[in-house]
Parts: sequence; structure tokens; C-alpha cells
Amino acid sequence: MENFLDKANELLLNYGPKLIGAIIVLLVGLWIIKILTNGAARLMKKRGLDESLQPFIKSIISVLLKVSLIIAVMGMVGIQMTSFIAILGAAGLAVGMALSGTLQNFAGGVLILIFKPFKAGDLIEAQGYLGVVSEIQIFNTTLKTPDNKVVIIPNGGLSTSSMINYSKEPIRRVDWTFGIAYGDNADKAKSVLKQLIEADSRILKDPEMFIAISELADSSVNFVVRVWVKAEDYWGVFFDMNESVYKSFDKEGLSIPFPQMDIHLQKQD
Repeated sequence: MENFLDKANELLLNYGPKLIGAIIVLLVGLWIIKILTNGAARLMKKRGLDESLQPFIKSIISVLLKVSLIIAVMGMVGIQMTSFIAILGAAGLAVGMALSGTLQNFAGGVLILIFKPFKAGDLIEAQGYLGVVSEIQIFNTTLKTPDNKVVIIPNGGLSTSSMINYSKEPIRRVDWTFGIAYGDNADKAKSVLKQLIEADSRILKDPEMFIAISELADSSVNFVVRVWVKAEDYWGVFFDMNESVYKSFDKEGLSIPFPQMDIHLQKQD
């Protein structure tokens, strides 16, 4: 018992002050880290940083500072950090190899949140899917397709492959190809198309419309029509113009031909 008490007193004398100091440093450090992370959050909000990026950066700052604080506290107590860091590095390597795909998605999510090639509400086409971005998470991005399906795409492939963002620019060009039969009045068809475009208030005046004969095809004379609209009006203008042209051409005596083939039979004696 006396040996035990002597050992206890020795340990208390040797490690007691270090332990108390380490606890004080830990408590003060956690308080300072809380102040720093809250200050960083206010600074990001003041600078207008993307709201989806703010919690992620705040958590990264907090984790890094806390890990540094714990390592410093363990060093104060007298724990040899060289072996501990080596073991931690080996464990990190093993976990990284096991979770390589997950880490790739994590890195992709970071890149997406930082560079913002798209945001929630954008219409994009990527990885073979077309849909509106409903949520950007750190590991994957969620799309909602036009037929109301939910598609979850891993951020790893999404950040390294080609993607089309239909909502990035405020205006878009709408293209059509309309055909009339050979022998129909081309000037009249062009005039009808121009009147239909001018009657639609959603079509922008600048840039100007473009109407021209693009092809003398096998069964029709094709007109290419190009106009500019606001991005949100694209599909409405596209479908409405198709219907208007069909009705107006029929009313004006302009025929929309369908593919046809003439067959000549020759009788041989």
C-alpha cells in the first residue's frame, strides 16, 4: 500500500500540473475555436458566399482546429505524438483506399460547391439525365426530371464530365425548321413566319429574328427560323410556334409536305 501511495504521489506531482494545464488549454482552446468558427461564418455571410457552401466550410475549419488542439493537448500531457501520428496516418491511408469512391465524390462535391457550375433550380443535362437541380449535397446531387422522377448523381463523375447548364444564361435561342412544298410561294411563307414571330410578345426584338431557306430537300423547301427568348419562356415559345405555323400555313394555302416517292412502271414487250 505504501508503494502504491508513493507511486500515486509521484505521478500526481509529475503529471498533475501538466494534466491541469492541458485541461485548461483544452477548455480555452474550444472556446476560442467556437469564436473563430462563428466569426468565419459571419464573414462568409457578409461576403455573400453561397449558402450551401457556408456550413461545409465552417465544419471543415472547426474540425481542423479541434484536431490541432487535441494534438497540442496530448503533447502537453507527455504522450509521444510521433508514433500516434504514424498510426493515424496508416489508418487514414487504409480508410482512404477503402473509401476511394466516396472520397472522389467528396472532392467532387467540394469542387461543385466552390466553382458553382450550377445551383439549385438550374436545368442541367449530365451523365445521361436531364432535370432541375433540387439539392446539392457533399457526396451527390439530386435532379428532378420533367416527368417527376428523382435522380441522384454522384458528385465525382458529375464534377469531371461534360455537362450542359440550360439556365446559366438569361436568354436562349429557339430553332425551328419548317418545310413547304415545291411550287408554294416562298416569299409568302417567309412573311407568314415573320408575322407569327412579331405577334408573340415573349420573343425578344434584340437579337433580331433570322428566317432563311436552309435546304432544298427531297420533298420540301425548308426554312430555318431562329429567335431569342428568356430562358424560362423557351419551351412555351417552341411548342406554341409549332402549332401556330401548322394552323397558319393551312389557312394561307401553304402545304407542309411529307416524304414521298414517285414510282414509274415501264412495260416491256
